[in-house]
Amino acid sequence: MRTRDQRYGADIYKQIRDEVAGKGDPYRNAYGSMAHKLPILVRSAGLAQALAFVEARGKEEHKALLHHLAKVVLKNDMANGASLALKSRNTTDLSEYVYLTKNVMTALTWYKRFAQSVLDVDPSEAASEEVED
Repeated sequence: MRTRDQRYGADIYKQIRDEVAGKGDPYRNAYGSMAHKLPILVRSAGLAQALAFVEARGKEEHKALLHHLAKVVLKNDMANGASLALKSRNTTDLSEYVYLTKNVMTALTWYKRFAQSVLDVDPSEAASEEVED
């Protein structure tokens, strides 16, 4: 039986390899940049606020990251960024919200690793880019 971390790593690698790595440099860079920024945004603003921000103001690539994240964390191929954001907003139990945040942060660790290793997005370059309206 695989651990949650092992499952996340395998699922996220497959997503990155199959759906992101073959795209052009601008797409890969924007996706990888958000993979580096989103954990910081979650820590500073909270999960619900961070997801709402990216959902409302993010580029197509940023929303694709949320979509991938939702599929992995919610263990549902039909999940999308909106369903993950809705779950974070509608969770009334604090322990469930903390658990969801922990799972998202664990998954985002893998997105950051693969953004750097597979997509070749440098974290220092990602830090200098701004999320556009």
